[in-house]
Amino acid sequence: MFIIIDGYNLIRQSSKLRRYELYSLQAGRQALVSRLSEYQQKKGHKITVVFDGWQGEEREEERDRYNNVDIIYSRYGEDADTVIKRLAAQSEEETVVVSSDREIASFAASMGNTVLSSVEFESVMNRAITSLPNHNYIKASDDSGKTDRNRKRGPSRKLSKAQKYMQKIMRRL
Repeated sequence: MFIIIDGYNLIRQSSKLRRYELYSLQAGRQALVSRLSEYQQKKGHKITVVFDGWQGEEREEERDRYNNVDIIYSRYGEDADTVIKRLAAQSEEETVVVSSDREIASFAASMGNTVLSSVEFESVMNRAITSLPNHNYIKASDDSGKTDRNRKRGPSRKLSKAQKYMQKIMRRL
């Protein structure tokens, strides 16, 4: 799975990462990339985070790598949104685009990619980082002996295809 992340969008939507950015922009980026690296080590997904670099002096797109996380700074005159759209359009593998920007989300969805808001992805990432390794454990069951006669049954409980697909993606994240 290939995950494309709108870097500044995720930082500014996150209560934890925003604190670092208040100190400095560089501190916010480093905190995000560090968390993404932890997540990548747990899950093994290919991750690319994109930041705006268009106000800098670089004429070419700048690429960097931290552990197994690819970092892209957009070139002069180009914003991160354009880079994210280009990556989403060119991707031939299953792709998840992480951004709360409606324009990016609608474009990525129109290209057949899965879209997660920054808040949703941060929640998934935090759960994955803090979870214990999945050892075979036995889940306690409710042995009260009560039957639930008011529980709905039948087709009304079935999820739509889109909901099933989203559940599948969320389990893999």
